Amino acid sequence: MPHPPLAVPAPAPRPPWDGWSEDAPSLPAGARAIAAALLRGTPHPVPRRAPAPLPPTRLDEETVAALAAVTEVAIDDEARRMHLGGKSTIDLLRRRLNRDEAAPDAVARPATHDEVGAVLRVCDERGIAVVPFGGGTSVVGGVDPDGGIDGAGARRLAVTLDLSRTAALLALDETSLVAGFGAGTTGPQAEDLLGAHGLTLGHFPQSFAYATLGGFAATRSSGQASRGYGRFDDLVQRLRVATPTGDLDLGRAPASAAGPDLRELFLGSEGTLGVITEVSVAVRRRPAATVYGAWSFPDFASGADAVRALTQRGIRPTVVRLSDETETRVNAALGGHLTRLRGSLAVATFEGETAADATSLRARTDQVFRAHSARSRGEDPALSWERGRFSSPALRDTLLGIGVLAETLETATTWANLPTLKAVVTTALIDALAAVGTKPVVMCHISHVYPAGASLYFTVVAALSTDPIAQWTGAKQAASLAIVAAGGTITHHHAVGRDHRAHLRAEIGEAGVRVLRAVKDAVDPHSILNPGVLIPPPPGDAP
Repeated sequence: MPHPPLAVPAPAPRPPWDGWSEDAPSLPAGARAIAAALLRGTPHPVPRRAPAPLPPTRLDEETVAALAAVTEVAIDDEARRMHLGGKSTIDLLRRRLNRDEAAPDAVARPATHDEVGAVLRVCDERGIAVVPFGGGTSVVGGVDPDGGIDGAGARRLAVTLDLSRTAALLALDETSLVAGFGAGTTGPQAEDLLGAHGLTLGHFPQSFAYATLGGFAATRSSGQASRGYGRFDDLVQRLRVATPTGDLDLGRAPASAAGPDLRELFLGSEGTLGVITEVSVAVRRRPAATVYGAWSFPDFASGADAVRALTQRGIRPTVVRLSDETETRVNAALGGHLTRLRGSLAVATFEGETAADATSLRARTDQVFRAHSARSRGEDPALSWERGRFSSPALRDTLLGIGVLAETLETATTWANLPTLKAVVTTALIDALAAVGTKPVVMCHISHVYPAGASLYFTVVAALSTDPIAQWTGAKQAASLAIVAAGGTITHHHAVGRDHRAHLRAEIGEAGVRVLRAVKDAVDPHSILNPGVLIPPPPGDAP
């Protein structure tokens, strides 16, 4: 018999069906002036609209009853509309322009691992696609309720598997500093549950407010404090997974030589190989002290060299971010600080058991940075970044309403290849958007670092065209091709989804694709789990 959870959190808030916030936030002071000064082209606003009725569910009464016999199930428009897909700009534009291609035929809401398995059995017997859904924050088409086309040429039935009712603290080993959670536990819920014990997970991606621990695992998420706490896959100790062919319970020790680590098959699998239902993670004592620092460099190249030196010396700020010259100017103007700043700005946070520990770490960082021509800028820029670090997604709602495209993409590579990759991606984005009559602003920062390399995170701002979906789709494709050609990874932490699937073969090779398909055939022989995501189709099939 399963043990009852140690604690169950209050229900988590959900973003609205058509954006990141119910009430679009006001733009920061000066944002409209910046847009007018930097953007060329006539913006075409895309306002929010009242939701249109959805097509009725295609599930027959017997199937609805079979699902209802094993878990909660909803087929009403409100529930289905909340699960239309993720939160990329393309997703939001489709909803505002009434171009949604698919809605789930039902939303199943299991509360336990066993209920998840029961839903999979019902759907597997009937050939119904199942799309696992955590916080719904995918920006790469990872949770679209599209089952693909069946053998008769019709759109396949699809059920979204909402895991929010699994949210719970299931186990806590304070000696080993390992905590077990239901996969539907959101970031804030996990921090609240751990905070009662003086602990933290330390995983704070920009989607933190809504995203879930199961989603973090399924996408190999990397949070803003990755330098201090590690990527989410570094934290995972144990996974419990339900598949159409049986259950897996993986991870019984901190390290093992018992063959290949099968947890790695499911970390990053995006719900295509199984449904992650429980996650055990390494946790830490909450830091007693946090201090902040910011430094300006003559240019991005010198800043990158400094961050590389810091990382390769093993000095570990909790957060370290380096903005390029364009992002530095824009963020300074929006934040109202250092408005005359030129060059490239780094911000960092430092944690310790005492204020002296954190301050000592900042001093070591300062020493390395000054050796690379840095100038200290005090704490204010880092504090300003921290105050607004989760607010950017909601600003996109406001910007779409005034005709401004704001979207992101990311990659990673070695330090040696970083300048080339940054240059070719920037050029690809500028050229692709200029070709449709819009002059973009392309910003970039480093926010995740390793001894061998770093991520590059690009933010693109441009006036919306009359066909904004085609506008961004073309630019994203151009950037993706540039990433592949320059030897970067197609994704560092956003995952593959549908958007990057066509480029995965170039990264892992045909043999790697065959491995993924072989595992898929073993655990999901009828291919009901999130079809169309992650795994490239066989050569010659439709992409």
